[in-house]
Amino acid sequence: MRIRFARSVSALVFAACQGASSTPSSAQSTQIQTTPSAVNASRRTAITDAVARVAPAVVTVQTEVVERVPADVFEQFFGGRSGQRSAAGLGSGFIVRADGAIVTNAHVVAGATRISVALRDGTNYPARLVGIDETNDLAVLKIDARNLPVAPLGSSSNLLIGEWAIAIGNPYGFVLANSEPSVTAGVVSGVGRNLAAQSEGAGVYVDMIQTDASINPGNSGGPLVNAAGEVIGVNSSIFSPSGGSVGIGFAIPINRARRVTEDLLAHGVVQHPWVGIQLMLPRMSATPGSSPGVVVAAVVPGSPAARAGVRPGDVIVRSTNRVLHNPYDWYAELLDLRVGDTESIVVKRGGREIPFTVEVVALPDVNAPRVTVLREIELITVTPPIRAQYQIQSRQGALVNRVSDRVQQQIGIQSGDVIVQINRTPITDAQSVNRILTTYGRGGLRMYFERGGQIYATEFSLQ
Repeated sequence: MRIRFARSVSALVFAACQGASSTPSSAQSTQIQTTPSAVNASRRTAITDAVARVAPAVVTVQTEVVERVPADVFEQFFGGRSGQRSAAGLGSGFIVRADGAIVTNAHVVAGATRISVALRDGTNYPARLVGIDETNDLAVLKIDARNLPVAPLGSSSNLLIGEWAIAIGNPYGFVLANSEPSVTAGVVSGVGRNLAAQSEGAGVYVDMIQTDASINPGNSGGPLVNAAGEVIGVNSSIFSPSGGSVGIGFAIPINRARRVTEDLLAHGVVQHPWVGIQLMLPRMSATPGSSPGVVVAAVVPGSPAARAGVRPGDVIVRSTNRVLHNPYDWYAELLDLRVGDTESIVVKRGGREIPFTVEVVALPDVNAPRVTVLREIELITVTPPIRAQYQIQSRQGALVNRVSDRVQQQIGIQSGDVIVQINRTPITDAQSVNRILTTYGRGGLRMYFERGGQIYATEFSLQ
């Protein structure tokens, strides 16, 4: 990465200053003395006021991850097998409680062996991970401090397309050699966006806020703020072919982030809502269709949806909060629900519309120890020969070679399925499935898999 300084601009400014008279007239002197206050007043805008209100609560999140690496050729000669390497990471976050509770992205702290937080004034604190929700890409940290500035939280339910959106964070970490957060401004470009393309923190995001305020690496976890100085989202990802901002950024709505934060602070885990409906998803590489309604591929026996009377083949056209155009809209709806709620849906069946009221319960646990779950699932890494042999559409993943009847019933996968993604993490090989289940198994898991050339999803957690 290069940092280019605008030296020619500086030279022009310097030359202009040198050419000006160094002894202004009395009239000029009077003007110079009276201008600053007027200029300062005219410079104050809704954006500057909003930044002044939120920026003191924005922090830099620093992480250290210890990775195992193969021994080099010299170590191997003397019998060495492998070693360790520390990798540093940087992101952003913001304080939500004066006692040191901080919100950031899950992918900022994923796998970290050590986490620290730097405040705006440069003060560093060791931080502990209170809880992580990889499904929503959110995490809560805690530092031992008191009377900290708190970011005011707004609402993401009434956003206006075109209203101001201000991203605050620490792009590229300490490249700027300064702990002061950076500010970029734009507008709310869209709401309810479903992102199924590659991005920073790659994976599937649903029901996101889109903004053209610049979001760069290191901004992840920082707040997206409105003109009133209220946090409306958590900056999470960018769409970029180059790795830098191209004016398409996405933030997690603050209403969802608030719910997740409250659960993590109270219980250390998030209760993920579940009704037992499984849908057929469009392929990850394809643009989701816009035709109304989503087809129910399967209904889990004994689930709330089954008890309510929902059947495979039904087309869900409306839910409590939205009209459904594609399966991502349904998963966005689930993220807005709480365990204990009731969900109203309308399905098309045989040319008529039928309303259902479905109870929302906690995501069921798969009764298997986290570390030994793969003893009941035999996986094979997808390679070019495996793809050809089994006519697999996905370019990478883990083929289910064998699965026990119990896990097949509880999770819904079967032999011949190809696991392509868990939560937001694409699956590159069989080993990564075990690693992800071990890391995130006690939280909610959404597994995407290919079956018969189509992509499906199933949800579960591990005891």
